[in-house]
Amino acid sequence: MGYLLKFLMWAQYISIFVFGLVIGSFLNVVVYRVPRNQSIIKPPSHCPVCNAKLKWYDMVPVLSYILLKGRCRYCGAKISLKYPFVELLTGITFLLIFQKFNWSIQFLKWIIFTGLLISVGLIDLLNGVVPDVIVVPGLVIGLIFSIFGGSGSILQSIYGLGIIGGFFLIVIILSRGGMGWGDLTFGMMIGSFLGLELSLLTLLIAFVSGAIVGLIALAVKKKSRKDPIPFGPFLSFAAFVASIYGYEILKMYFKIMHFS
Repeated sequence: MGYLLKFLMWAQYISIFVFGLVIGSFLNVVVYRVPRNQSIIKPPSHCPVCNAKLKWYDMVPVLSYILLKGRCRYCGAKISLKYPFVELLTGITFLLIFQKFNWSIQFLKWIIFTGLLISVGLIDLLNGVVPDVIVVPGLVIGLIFSIFGGSGSILQSIYGLGIIGGFFLIVIILSRGGMGWGDLTFGMMIGSFLGLELSLLTLLIAFVSGAIVGLIALAVKKKSRKDPIPFGPFLSFAAFVASIYGYEILKMYFKIMHFS
């Protein structure tokens, strides 16, 4: 009986990981096409260099990249490492979410949230824009999930998007364009999912991680003081950490403060 339970457990984990890989493959399409104002449905997947239509066996997540040695089967053009990275990232994050929430409405909520975070964070990193076509529907989805979260959840969602939106509005005004409006709308989307406490934690983690990476980039001369650094990836990272481990982090913080 014990072996059967272990088999079923591992079967679930493998299934969730493979599901994450497949969703990651779709997110690659979103990240590539949305900034170019292209449909994510048609035309079918093709090589951006030679335009050859890709077969199903050219698009098996991660495995096809390995077998093709990172090159297009038809023209030999190099395939960016970004594609298997996004697939693996999505698979791993989905596993972490499943480990935390198992089969539940929360599992569905947070994998959708994570897909939004990965898409927007990468688009901002690669293209320097935050697409409203993803963020605005994402904000609505966050509000819808809050309706099913029990008493007070919808208020928490409104508080969350309000506190982040208000914070970024103040930063934008004071910095005179040093931070973009896309960060504001992306932050509001995050707040609609996370609520008040986790939204505040997200802001803290995002700014701390952004400052650390910024200082490292300056130290190794990858960036100058005048070069803009997209904030979306740091918001994505911070929001994911807060969504999965946020309450544990807050408990640890208050425990330390209580005994200090």
